[in-house]
Amino acid sequence: MKSIILREIKSFFGSPIGYLVIAIFLISNGLFLWVFEGDYNILNTGYADLTPFFTLAPWILIFLIPAVTMRSFSDEKKQGTLELLLTKPLSIWEIVNGKFFGSFLLIILAIIPTLIYVKVISDLGSPEGNIDMGSTIGSYFGLLFLIASYSAIGIFTSTLSENQIVAFIIAVFLCFFFYFGFEGLASLIPSSNSFISVLGMQNHFKSMSRGVIDTRDIIYFLSIAIAFLSFTVYKLKSFKA
Repeated sequence: MKSIILREIKSFFGSPIGYLVIAIFLISNGLFLWVFEGDYNILNTGYADLTPFFTLAPWILIFLIPAVTMRSFSDEKKQGTLELLLTKPLSIWEIVNGKFFGSFLLIILAIIPTLIYVKVISDLGSPEGNIDMGSTIGSYFGLLFLIASYSAIGIFTSTLSENQIVAFIIAVFLCFFFYFGFEGLASLIPSSNSFISVLGMQNHFKSMSRGVIDTRDIIYFLSIAIAFLSFTVYKLKSFKA
């Protein structure tokens, strides 16, 4: 599996994709958080916290992560190298996990530079250092689990078509549905609001953003990731057969 992860990382940074993903994520966040006027501008909120960042990041990642994962198996199928990959002395789970962790680590590399925001907000606080570290740490943990879920969805959709654009569109739709769709359905059916909304990622992400790491939230995100990785393995087994 390690060889697959290294292969993925090298392929990301052997082309402009890896650098482009990191640059787009950092620049888009930077512009919305520090330059553009609006609800996401931290300087205009009057509060020393990163709530605007953790509100904006999941929406940017809905498009960014599918752009990273869309080539995982789609490109292998298009180039005719998937059959060769499946004949290697690796289990299908190892291949899928290698692709998954390769994409996951790339997005983590894009997230790491945002830690400087914590230092900036802390210095801007009144008094200096006045920042809610509990909610900040919880939000970063929530973001990690959200990235894992998005990545698993993107890896799965890349097995559905050799056309990367098709894989990208399906992944964006599924990520959007799991993050916002259940909240939208809950608003349409007020009587079952809490039951439906708890099925969505947004509910669990917001819960972790409060600084409380609840095992129910962790289990939810891990279940989503494992489920879609299992679908990927099943799809590849049917292809191999």
